[in-house]
Amino acid sequence: MKKTLNSSVKLTILLSLSLILIAQAAYLPMTLSVLLLTAITTLYIHFRQTELHAFSKLWTAFGVLAALASIYFSYGTFIGVEAGVAILTTFLFAKALEIKNTRDVIIIFNFALFVAASSFLFSQSIWMASIVLACLVSCFMGLYRLQTAGFQHQESITGGFKQDLKHVAKFIGLALPFFVLLFLFFPRLPPLWHIPIPENKAVTGMSDRMSPGDIAELSQSSALAFRILGDMSKLPPRSELYWRAMVLDHYDGQTWTSSPFNQQNYNSENQTRLVQHAKFTYRYLAADPQSSWVMGLDQSIPNNPQYFLKNDGSIVPNRAVQLNEPIDLQWLGKSTLADFVTENPTTRKSTTKYPAHLDLRAQKLAQQLFEQAGRDPERYIHHVIGWYKHQHFAYTLQPGLLGQNRIDEFLFQSKQGFCEHYASSFALLMRYVGLPARIVVGYQGGDLAPDGKSWELRQHDAHAWTEVKLHGKWMRVDPTAIIAPQRIDTGMQNYMDTEQNVWGAERSNVNYQQYALLKKMRIWSDYASYQWQSKVIGYNAESQQSWLTKLGIRSTYAMVMVLVLSVLSLLAGYFLYIFYRKWKSTSKIDRLLWQFSKKLQHDLRKQDSETITVWMQRLSDQIKEADDIQIFENIAHLHRKIMYAPQHSQQEMEQFAEMLKTCTFVLKNKRKILSK
Repeated sequence: MKKTLNSSVKLTILLSLSLILIAQAAYLPMTLSVLLLTAITTLYIHFRQTELHAFSKLWTAFGVLAALASIYFSYGTFIGVEAGVAILTTFLFAKALEIKNTRDVIIIFNFALFVAASSFLFSQSIWMASIVLACLVSCFMGLYRLQTAGFQHQESITGGFKQDLKHVAKFIGLALPFFVLLFLFFPRLPPLWHIPIPENKAVTGMSDRMSPGDIAELSQSSALAFRILGDMSKLPPRSELYWRAMVLDHYDGQTWTSSPFNQQNYNSENQTRLVQHAKFTYRYLAADPQSSWVMGLDQSIPNNPQYFLKNDGSIVPNRAVQLNEPIDLQWLGKSTLADFVTENPTTRKSTTKYPAHLDLRAQKLAQQLFEQAGRDPERYIHHVIGWYKHQHFAYTLQPGLLGQNRIDEFLFQSKQGFCEHYASSFALLMRYVGLPARIVVGYQGGDLAPDGKSWELRQHDAHAWTEVKLHGKWMRVDPTAIIAPQRIDTGMQNYMDTEQNVWGAERSNVNYQQYALLKKMRIWSDYASYQWQSKVIGYNAESQQSWLTKLGIRSTYAMVMVLVLSVLSLLAGYFLYIFYRKWKSTSKIDRLLWQFSKKLQHDLRKQDSETITVWMQRLSDQIKEADDIQIFENIAHLHRKIMYAPQHSQQEMEQFAEMLKTCTFVLKNKRKILSK
């Protein structure tokens, strides 16, 4: 067998492997990605040779062992979703280095199709689907070129690549309607299993702790955090759009964390009583399927039993799964979950405790303001708010580093910070005088999606605020609204547009230009991802039944019948179209001859190997009368004249048609005579 491969085949092999690496690079260990990139480079150099020969088995084996070692040290096992896909990818690239003949190439392309499809185990986003589709097209082009290389001349690599792409696109286009019909009408089964999130897998977005600068760093990203679906007219005003993630009530002088009581499940009986207070039902769709928390509108409860409501109002899945489907939630309005939570002595202690040896100046300020307020908690809160207003604080994403006495340095020296600085300092000023206070982290605000049918929250909407306990109830106080009211009233995105100083003095121009450049692209990209996620990935049995009901299809039998009839109609349409194209490409004189042949007995019809002259001679042998024989000779003569003469008139074409009718009449009379 020949050891040479067509240049287009080599190109599609390299392209397919590169696309697989692009699709999986973000999910594979860095060392493995480098090894796979090295394999592609080596294969490229290998393909530059005139003839293919087996690549060094020793080096291939060494590369495979290095890759397997990288996988094991990264995942700690060879079993599991990520490790399994990484091993498959490694074996694919190793097999590519062993290409010697056409059989090996066919195996590579089929193996690549399987590995590319396995990339969906990492992500089912529209971008992953685009890369996998491109890899599928590349593999098909390679397989197509393998079959046609023996009898199709390729003028250049570029010309051959475009030609192959055109043919493969045509094949996929013909198959696409069948795929759409099966997608829409084939019965959708519920998932039999979910992809678990590995225990050592980090998630993006909110963390379960907060230190100064954490949310500021998160807020410099315009990436989508989650989307809210429902009747947008029922959303509360923007200033009330606080999306709760969790409560942080333990402070060690540097970091805020959550106490164990907050993580206990909320009383199910109390949750049932809360349902009657629901003001608004909506759906939450996370941008990252691995998100650990459900950021519902403040004071919301889940409708799905797969999600737990915690004592601090946070909502978490009962088990971590990589599944991106909308979650049904109910907003309680003014009712609060804490109204139904029994006071816990441990909770009281954790929400009033503070490091007594730190921030002594802030403690002294709190005592002074508390005495000025007559030791009245409500008046004290107003005094603290008034003090913030008159101290000329600045709202910025680049507040700088703080020392050991963070609160003192922030309140009396730097006087610039982000939401976590204001929430943290305000909570401690409450605790210094014995008032229970805690930090709530989540998101605030958001913006309407381009279609006006959903609400988008981005990472730059990340926020922290304070809750203070007064008269036995937790009351939300957001000190950020004191310093930067536009941030709350207009949203972080609009605030960044109008207040460029939020980026900090040194990085203002660079950061703002980058943000402004990517903002619109990010919005439309996320909107496309949402449509893909909701219309394609989220097309389950429930959404299928809802859509079919609108069409009047209410049973599985009717759905299957519609599917079968649609497929048959599509096949019939394809055949009719092929017949029509063939008919249009046939000349008028050939159509007349075809119609004439169809009217004759089977043994008198034109054979594929016969010329018109020979065929007419065979027909004339059936006739004895000299005048009738002459008609067949005239048909053959006129056919040659019309087909090969530089020009022919419409009158000659009409004469040819009349002569065929005469021949038909003569042959029919002959058959009647013979039958008698």
